[in-house]
Amino acid sequence: MPSHYVGKNSINRAMDLVGSNKIFDSSYSATVISFDGLIVNSSNLPCSVGAICTIEHKNGHAITGEVVRISEDTVSIIPYDDSFPVAVGQKVKLLETSQSVGVGEELLGRAIDGLGEPLDSGPPIQYSSKVKLDGDQQNPLLKTPVEEVFDVGIRNINTLLTLGKGQRLGIMAGSGVGKSVLLSMISRNSSADVVVIALIGERGREVASFSHEILQSHSRDKVIIVAVPADYSPLLRIQGAKRATAIAEYFRDQGKSVLLIMDSLTRVAHAQRELGLALGEQPTARGYPPSVLSLLPKLIERTGTGLINQGAITSIYTVLADGDDVTSDPIVDTARAILDGHIVLERSLAQQGLYPAIDVSKSISRLMNGLVDKQQLKISKRLRMLISKYFENRDLFLMGGYVAGQDKELDAAIRGWPLIERFLMQDPDEAVSYRDSVHHLNDLMANL
Repeated sequence: MPSHYVGKNSINRAMDLVGSNKIFDSSYSATVISFDGLIVNSSNLPCSVGAICTIEHKNGHAITGEVVRISEDTVSIIPYDDSFPVAVGQKVKLLETSQSVGVGEELLGRAIDGLGEPLDSGPPIQYSSKVKLDGDQQNPLLKTPVEEVFDVGIRNINTLLTLGKGQRLGIMAGSGVGKSVLLSMISRNSSADVVVIALIGERGREVASFSHEILQSHSRDKVIIVAVPADYSPLLRIQGAKRATAIAEYFRDQGKSVLLIMDSLTRVAHAQRELGLALGEQPTARGYPPSVLSLLPKLIERTGTGLINQGAITSIYTVLADGDDVTSDPIVDTARAILDGHIVLERSLAQQGLYPAIDVSKSISRLMNGLVDKQQLKISKRLRMLISKYFENRDLFLMGGYVAGQDKELDAAIRGWPLIERFLMQDPDEAVSYRDSVHHLNDLMANL
């Protein structure tokens, strides 16, 4: 946890963190009753779950925390800073009954943490507007349909897994298969007006290198990074995911095309699991309590298309598959059911040097059929079939167990594999527009 959360002179700084200009009512205070290392229990306060409080040390230092549970006599609070010395008898004061998020054009090109504080070397951010942290529900029947192609600048996604503006997509893979490189390519090359990148629960080194790469690129003026590394409290990791989504909603409501990238949804689920188990929830599938499976759809459903005259949030979530298990992992399975498509990265393809290592046969875009014309749909389906044929029979023909002429499609796949492989591979610094991607697909299929 950065040191600027501790030792500041005191209430004014705490109020700045939540963006409040409200003055305390001294009657809205309580005292710490107990602390188990994660949850602070205090005497009662007139608040609800999600309210913001401060806990004051006798030397004048203070930290903020969030109310996570209330009862008739006590309030349970989780501090944002787990290194603060909490003791029985310390004063607890109510700051905000509901949470808001600072937003505005001044966020473009900046990197912030889960509480909106700058992580880069820039000046303090003076937010011009505020929105609710948890957003506002929209009538799903009033949302505009997904009708326009979203260009990600990657050839095989543009042609074989075509995305639409407002689509929600999952990238599913084990560790070390190229998720970060793929996300970097999409964030630099996409056609979005604003790119919001949420780095939740990742390694500090990876957060630093990814942020530096993006903020040094030509697209930095449209990028906002919300970073909450793995060593931050679980509550802050969830706050970071919600804050990034709220920022994306703000720009969508301004009529802009927004790309929201969250790396990773699994780390958000892990953070909620920590909180749920600490609050006494019963673990279910692989130790995940029910609150995890309710948080994910609430977070994902906030993205997508907006109402008439609004823009759209195209969201991409990475989902870590423990042990490369993309079938039975509960978070993978839940995400697949909620999202509008998924991309599976295959370790065996990465080991062959085929990047991006997308397993086309296991990946799907559920909206592609309504976005592309019949001719592209026809030839993309044939290319997917040839790729599937090649990998299904690869061991067989490499061992000499297949005689040419038995299967015309397999013969075409084997004969044309060098061209197909060249089509599927793309360098990290190469950008291929949607129009050029379709042109390359037509040229490839004409030669097979």
